[in-house]
Amino acid sequence: MIKADLTETNLPACPGVYFFIGARNEILYIGKATNLRTRVRSYFAADIKEKRSELIDQMVQKARRVDYTATDSTLEALILETNLIRTHKPHYNTRSKDDKSYNHLVITNEYFPRVLVVRGKDLTEQFAAEEIKYHFGPFPSGQLFREALKIVRKIFKYYDTKQPVGEEKSRVTKGKIDFNRQIGLYPKEENRDEYLKTIRHITLFFQGKKKQLVRELEREMMALAKQEAFEAAAQVKRRIFALEHIQDIALIRDDTKVYRDDRRVRIEAYDVAHLSGSDMVGVMTVVEGDEPQKSEYRKFKIQSVNGSNDPAALIEILERRLQHPEWPYPQLIVVDGSTAQKNAAEHVLRKLGLVIPVVAVVKNEQHKPERLIAAKKVQEQFHDQILLANAEAHRFAVSYHRDKRRKRYTQS
Repeated sequence: MIKADLTETNLPACPGVYFFIGARNEILYIGKATNLRTRVRSYFAADIKEKRSELIDQMVQKARRVDYTATDSTLEALILETNLIRTHKPHYNTRSKDDKSYNHLVITNEYFPRVLVVRGKDLTEQFAAEEIKYHFGPFPSGQLFREALKIVRKIFKYYDTKQPVGEEKSRVTKGKIDFNRQIGLYPKEENRDEYLKTIRHITLFFQGKKKQLVRELEREMMALAKQEAFEAAAQVKRRIFALEHIQDIALIRDDTKVYRDDRRVRIEAYDVAHLSGSDMVGVMTVVEGDEPQKSEYRKFKIQSVNGSNDPAALIEILERRLQHPEWPYPQLIVVDGSTAQKNAAEHVLRKLGLVIPVVAVVKNEQHKPERLIAAKKVQEQFHDQILLANAEAHRFAVSYHRDKRRKRYTQS
């Protein structure tokens, strides 16, 4: 197969799973992608043998066409890829690596099931067949898989300690187990039904049945609302939102290590402007690569904040912005301010189960950038783009605030 053959396949620029198909309609290889179009095209580079392997080069030459299945996120592509490889066992997937070192996800067949990560070589040593309720995997990329679990755990809290519930040797151990840290309580008879429901939801998700899972959660939310259990219903609603808007920056970052030049990171910057709390407004600006995307800038008239409270205004802006799934999600968020603004943004993201790095741009008395609060790698890789996005946000916010004040004075 050569690159010209791809013209017959209209590959979309979205996450998904791709299939290299052979002459007898057999699946030769299954892979996942953040961007199907970019990833599949990368297989036809002149140096594919050096970048990937001789085996992959051989597979491409043997292939006759490429098929694909689009997904809503890279995380779902990862799960679908794993399930399909396990079902079809394509020749070039099974030959590429030794799956004894791969990670597997195990849900134990216990009174309070645990969700555990187990190496393939340890599966039979640690568990008898009857001790495993559900088994998913193998997942070839250990780091990628663990990042995926971090995202899942923000939505569904589960128990993953080494010892089964009830077998702790002391009260101290019982009090310190990870489950307490994750959900703030220890499994008891009165909350077992709720926990088993969580286990079912995790199972549906890893079976690739997200639509069915969302429908079940929607029914649960409606039932809680009818019972006037509004706080519980709101919690379920947040879970549904997180599932429908999974943001997997960690997975995207890992998925593009080899092909980093093939995509442009979307950075969204936010700023708030007001005069001693009056005429408060907020803005969002977008930078991709080194270019501002001015058609995607957005204005927000602050509605819920009285007085000078920039972090609270930022919370409102982000909550309103994240109610627009039709807007592409960012891979990086930049806020003007310090730790307070960074914490406010991260609070909104945690509440919605989103994993997006946040950078705060700290200014001096002349309102010039003094330092960045962010992970070192993020600062090094995106320093100039961060400052550009922040400068655009400040300019746009000040302009919007002045226009608002001018209109108010004119009307009065």
